[in-house]
Amino acid sequence: MPSYTPYILSLAVGLGIGVIYGLLAVKSPAPPIIALLGLLGILAGEAAVQWLRGDKNVVQSCLHEKSFSTAARLNDAADRKNS
Repeated sequence: MPSYTPYILSLAVGLGIGVIYGLLAVKSPAPPIIALLGLLGILAGEAAVQWLRGDKNVVQSCLHEKSFSTAARLNDAADRKNS
């Protein structure tokens, strides 16, 4: 399965739910577009710092390899420190 498949699936499901909300005339619980643009800015800023530090896989690490596990973050920090 290609690495972009989960993103395409997520977009397709979101569009489907949006159509259902539209047909039922229900207001979406999604945040306003300005909040989503702020989140995009956060990811772009994080990617820029990683790129300036010389990370070669900036897009992959910012979008695909996010982990909210404390152990994973500690391991990532230790890996960066050792390299």
